[in-house]
Amino acid sequence: MKNLKKTLFITVFCTVYISSQISAQKQNANVYEFREMNQQSYRYYINIPDIEGYETLKCDFHIHTIFSDGQVWPGMRVNEAWNDGLDAIAITDHIEYHPNKSIVNSDLNTSNEMALKQGNEIGMLVIKGTEITRSKPLGHINALFVQDANKIEVANELDAIDEAVKQGAYLIWNHPGWPNDTSTLYPIHKELIAKKKLHGAEVFNSWEYYPKVLDWCNEYGLAYFANTDLHYTSANMYREKFQRPMTLVFVEERSVEGIKEALFDGRTVAYFNKHLAGSEKYIKSLIKKSLSVKVVNLKKNSIEICNTSDLLFQIQFGEYAYSIAIYPREVLRINIPSETEIAFTNCLTGQNKYVKMPLW
Repeated sequence: MKNLKKTLFITVFCTVYISSQISAQKQNANVYEFREMNQQSYRYYINIPDIEGYETLKCDFHIHTIFSDGQVWPGMRVNEAWNDGLDAIAITDHIEYHPNKSIVNSDLNTSNEMALKQGNEIGMLVIKGTEITRSKPLGHINALFVQDANKIEVANELDAIDEAVKQGAYLIWNHPGWPNDTSTLYPIHKELIAKKKLHGAEVFNSWEYYPKVLDWCNEYGLAYFANTDLHYTSANMYREKFQRPMTLVFVEERSVEGIKEALFDGRTVAYFNKHLAGSEKYIKSLIKKSLSVKVVNLKKNSIEICNTSDLLFQIQFGEYAYSIAIYPREVLRINIPSETEIAFTNCLTGQNKYVKMPLW
């Protein structure tokens, strides 16, 4: 017992002494550091549950750097995504548009290589991507998991698509409603979908939501995406009040290959401005894993709904003409008869279509 006390005393003394020495060196009349102000090594923890035996990864598949028309270097893109709480990103610099060519080289793979290096250093998954940048009707198409972006720089737009597909790429239709504020499903898109060359579509980009695209995803089996399309810093775009948009991907394995398998299987949900958009089965699973119900008074149908996630849910039922919020990490006490069908009005499965299910 004496030896134990002696060891504890020495440990505590050394800890206090070392701490005081460090403090003395950095907090004096010459230099006084407020270490808590340096947030570079901190990251948001975003609590979104795993579902159906899959791990839920928070991803952004549309990001630009200084190697096309972005204002941020690739390594910093990786760092800010880590700070923002993401698990994986794709660098998707433009194939055909390089306004910063006088600053950086013309090799279309360089930004990916730099981002991959930084991702490996800090444990962030980085996917090699690029953006095929053409006018409508094709528009802009992101190609993920590319091997060599230089080979995709060809004159004919369909040849560019074919080269990306040849490399095993996963293709996403970017911002369908941009730049003319009209979302149109052109024959070229139907052809690419029929040939299994186009696999997903952005239902949300930056700050724009495209309701029509939800219906196209349902009809044609496209995966749902919400991406930032960042050109400046994420802090400039999304402050704490407006959480960064992301695509939730349900993976069997936490790796680039695991994400690729999940995307080709269509296991995604778009998350933007406190809304979820995607396949009903995945959204229902997120709801069930996020919310638990405790019966307080059976006769009065009084229940408590506990939200253990960071997702916000808006519910509407019965004669209520407005939605009621179930806030993240809070408990709502409310009277709802059992088996009542509840509409989750911020959980979208189509244009003006909501997930509906009883809570108990």
